[in-house]
Amino acid sequence: MVEFDLASLAETLAGRMVLSVGSHRTPDAEALAHLTGVEQTETLARLSVLHRHKIDLADEILVINVGGYVGESTRAEVIYARRQGKRVRYLEVLALD
Repeated sequence: MVEFDLASLAETLAGRMVLSVGSHRTPDAEALAHLTGVEQTETLARLSVLHRHKIDLADEILVINVGGYVGESTRAEVIYARRQGKRVRYLEVLALD
C-alpha cells in the first residue's frame, strides 16, 4: 500500500494524470465478501472491462510490482496495454522485461 500511494503521489507531482483502481487498500475477496459467488464473478468481470477502458484513456501504465510480484489480472492488463500500443513501466525493474 505504501509503494502504491508513493507512486501515485510521485506521478501526480510529475504532472501526470493518474487513473487508478477504485481501491488498493481492500483485497477483492474482502470488498466483495457480501456478494454471492456469481455476483463476485460478475463484478470482477465488470471491473476488468473498466480497467481496460482506463488503459484505453492512458498514454502509459505503471505497474506497482513490489518485490517483483505481478498478479494474474495485472498481467492480463499489461498484455492488453501492449496490444493497444501503450507504454508499460514498472515500479521495480523486471529481470525478463
